[in-house]
Amino acid sequence: MRLGELERSVMNELWARPQGALARDLVEALASGPAVTTVLTVLDRLVRKQLVRRERQGRAHRYFAVHSREAHVADTMRDALQEAGDRELAFTHFLDSADPEDIAALRRLLDAAGNQE
Repeated sequence: MRLGELERSVMNELWARPQGALARDLVEALASGPAVTTVLTVLDRLVRKQLVRRERQGRAHRYFAVHSREAHVADTMRDALQEAGDRELAFTHFLDSADPEDIAALRRLLDAAGNQE
């Protein structure tokens, strides 16, 4: 699931705060200085997308990322592959532009997965 710029900024703050955050904490942390109502709208959208959960804390809510940043990236990669008409070609284009360290990490993971079968 792709995120808009403000959604990504909010998620980055939540991923950095395992203890969660109040909307006003996020407003203070965001460089763009959005209004509290804007951040609350973004948080509500992220809750509906099931990327964020909220817990009542007094009169406010504390917001938490549902999954880690890495799990979100993996979901995004899966979504992108599902959109590809030719997955093998998509992998080829990815590998053509991938960093050599990323390719080495993929090779290690694929080798390990093959040894588990």
